[in-house]
Amino acid sequence: MAEKPHDPTVSIWLSSPRPRKRGSAPTGLSRDRIIATAVALLDAEGVQAFSMRKLAAELEVTPMSVYWYVDNKDELLELALDAAFGEMRVPPLEDHGDWRRHIYVMVHEYRTCYLRHPWAAELAGRYLAIGPNAMLMSTSAVSALSGTGLRGDQLSGALALLFQYAYGFARAEAQWNQRVRLAGTDETELFHRIYGAMVAADPRHAEVDEVLEFTSHETVEIGRNRQFDAGLELAMAGIEAAIAQLPDRQD
Repeated sequence: MAEKPHDPTVSIWLSSPRPRKRGSAPTGLSRDRIIATAVALLDAEGVQAFSMRKLAAELEVTPMSVYWYVDNKDELLELALDAAFGEMRVPPLEDHGDWRRHIYVMVHEYRTCYLRHPWAAELAGRYLAIGPNAMLMSTSAVSALSGTGLRGDQLSGALALLFQYAYGFARAEAQWNQRVRLAGTDETELFHRIYGAMVAADPRHAEVDEVLEFTSHETVEIGRNRQFDAGLELAMAGIEAAIAQLPDRQD
């Protein structure tokens, strides 16, 4: 079955419930099983290689059996994206009490989600991330920061600063991880190989390294995690400074 081009204004989460299809549901299938298998295929092969025919083969059914549960591939990709978001641990606000700890956990969960499912970062820009799991994360983050007194552009700007930072960081990490896989080597070994070539080509790279104080004895992953946490702490410090400047702020 040929797929129609995706209309970015259309979402499964905004559509009216569709009438039940005629006939009985295919034996042994369910929407949950289809979504879980789609997520596994996307993890293994990425968005570009994903197709409904491959999915049906993995499920050992005909493609038409899959279409009994979803109308098209776009619907399924939206469902898979929200399923990936559903893996994030969104703590209740009362678990931590203060916005800093709550946001710290959420931002780390957000980054981890995209590292575990690199395709989700691509789909998040293509589809409306407004499914139930995405909304749980969004409303929790808004609740945590709105309790500080931030409103309007300051509130939305603070959320963008935190979560777009995590999104961009994870997207770059995913691309690096892909390069490591293609190289077929350890990422720390690959990094030092690339870094050595850079310094040999231009000694200024060594000067930059000295200023940034990279530690040659740690793995690339450890260094990357330190960088992420340092950036997150700086972002939250900036938000905290803005909160302190709010009128009628009572400490």
